[in-house]
Amino acid sequence: MRIDLSNQVSLVTGSSGGIGRAIALELAGCGAKVIVHYLGNREGAEETVAAIRDAGGEAVSVQADVTDLEQIQALVNQSEQAFGTGIDILVNNAGNLVERRTIEEMSYDLYKNIIDVNLTSTVFVTKAVIPGMKAKGGGSIINMSSLAAHNGGGPGSGIYAASKGAILTLTKSLAKELARHAIRVNCVAPGFIEETKFHATFTSAEARLASIAGIPLGRSGVPQDISGIVAFFASPFSAFVTGETFEINGGNYMR
Repeated sequence: MRIDLSNQVSLVTGSSGGIGRAIALELAGCGAKVIVHYLGNREGAEETVAAIRDAGGEAVSVQADVTDLEQIQALVNQSEQAFGTGIDILVNNAGNLVERRTIEEMSYDLYKNIIDVNLTSTVFVTKAVIPGMKAKGGGSIINMSSLAAHNGGGPGSGIYAASKGAILTLTKSLAKELARHAIRVNCVAPGFIEETKFHATFTSAEARLASIAGIPLGRSGVPQDISGIVAFFASPFSAFVTGETFEINGGNYMR
């Protein structure tokens, strides 16, 4: 099965490294033109763009804070201008645990930060691309949830888990809302995925080993385990699929 996304324009938020970079490379490998979004890691974003161009693909990088509504609109405007057309594929990958904190210790500012970077960004980047997708006669939106949405996450990650649970529900609602415009909305929910800043920052060596021990396939995931499923959701092979969440966790959570 060869996925062909030739002439499709894709925006991948948070694609300067980790899962986002793997997704950007995968989509470009399928022929899509890619907007590599980043917040602060300009060097990483340029490395992603260079890797795509070196492989014969087309890509540009755009900086924006996707918790800021004005910057979100500017991001989408620049993305549409970059290739002279609207966005066909949106991957809402940007997100962060931010900080481990119990609810008892939670401040309002930290709570809002976690919600904004995970949920608010997904809502309003999606809102910004809808007019262009409608004008093009359709599109594909892929949201990023987490295994934490199902099991509540690890210690001190309750608000992060709640934001990822909200994304599961939002995906279903958007799928219904946008179906009549031929815009499909699906979601992926990764489990324990290494080679990411997330686990390098928030997961101890002991927690890593404990997590892997609970995975039936006997290993942690890598970003490429996510990127292929995202490409599938972006492609015609999933043309009759919307409102669904694909669990990618090595069997650690089975529905």
